[in-house]
Amino acid sequence: MTETVRIERMSYGPAAVGRLSDGKTVFVEGAVPGDVAEVQLCEEKPRFARGRVTSVLEPSPDRVAPPCAAGCGGCPWSHLSYGAQRAAKRDGVVSALVRTAHLPAERAEALVAPCVGSKREWGYRNKLELACGTDSAGRLVLGMRPEGGGELVALDACPLANRLIEKAPKALRGALRFLAGNEDLGIFRVGVRGSLRTKDVEVALWTTPGPFPRAAAAKTLGSACKNTSLVRVIAEPGRARKVKKVEAIAGKGCWEEELAGARFLTSAPSFFQVNTAQAERLVALAREGLGLEEGAYVADLYAGGGTFSVPLAAAGADVVAVESAGSSVRDLRRNAERAGVDIEVIGGDAGRELPELGELDALVVDPPRAGLAPGVVDSIARAAPARVAYVSCDPQTWARDVALFEAAGYRLAAATPVDLFPQTYHVEVVSIFTRERS
Repeated sequence: MTETVRIERMSYGPAAVGRLSDGKTVFVEGAVPGDVAEVQLCEEKPRFARGRVTSVLEPSPDRVAPPCAAGCGGCPWSHLSYGAQRAAKRDGVVSALVRTAHLPAERAEALVAPCVGSKREWGYRNKLELACGTDSAGRLVLGMRPEGGGELVALDACPLANRLIEKAPKALRGALRFLAGNEDLGIFRVGVRGSLRTKDVEVALWTTPGPFPRAAAAKTLGSACKNTSLVRVIAEPGRARKVKKVEAIAGKGCWEEELAGARFLTSAPSFFQVNTAQAERLVALAREGLGLEEGAYVADLYAGGGTFSVPLAAAGADVVAVESAGSSVRDLRRNAERAGVDIEVIGGDAGRELPELGELDALVVDPPRAGLAPGVVDSIARAAPARVAYVSCDPQTWARDVALFEAAGYRLAAATPVDLFPQTYHVEVVSIFTRERS
């Protein structure tokens, strides 16, 4: 069944949103706000439908031609002009405050700043994570799996990646085919990081436990990729990817990036923001929003390798950093030492450790996509920081937590969307909460 639909807005997801003739909401893949499109309905539910564009009858002025037609799902908004992407991301943050946090629309509009755009709309990623598979001839292929599953899409290059690693998929594929020969080396994922600032390139081979040709891998991949580091991450495949061991095969054994005036060493399993320049904007907004005085006692929860902790300590704050991932804890300690700053590093769960920290002057939280764990907002309220900087990568879970903060005696004072992921629907939000005095 097909129907002509006028597209109204983007969703928080790959699809745009319109309405069918009966008023039902329809999520449309491949559409742009302002399009009038013929839509093939693929799924109908009681309250909404899903469809895809079969033809664009009246193109939106915001429709552009994507430069990549790989179809891997990595850049689902690439047919939308960059200005429209930024506007849609801000609208999504406002909508989350209204729908999930239940803030009045007028207040939400006033709180949310314009989305901070990325100077690089393409070529901004410092990391690619490539899934492994085999082609019809049984040869290794590297690529991406579309969101929601589906067949592996083989890639030669990725225009989202910076110039050091953009063509890495093809080079790595050839090198790994040669290395493996007729053997199965147990490689199920390949990560590659490249820094435009330090020129470091690291290749991480994620493999199942077992024998591995380390010397041959060092020689073969070194010739193909000119990498400064090659590591093997021994882990079990699957979503959890529990790491058993990391082996340095060649080079530095880690990846080095420069951010906010400091150098950060990052181990292969550890998290680091994929858009370095925009990550600096996150740090700057958090620092500005907290307005710290010299010697302020600040906690950084979900601290990772020190993206916020190190700059805050360098600015004169007394920082305690809490991180649960072992590899990130080691990175954080090493990065603090290299930066010459004193940070108390606690390896543990944020929710459990926070009550032991005492009263705080300020707090930074940068949790995973799921947001803050149950009870953490109450623990923050008991620690009574005057200001909280909450950095989020998911507007929906953030808005849920906004409501919890406001119920616990904190008021949302500002929210700034920052676009770390052009050509996708993902957006970071830096928000500042102030403690209300009785």
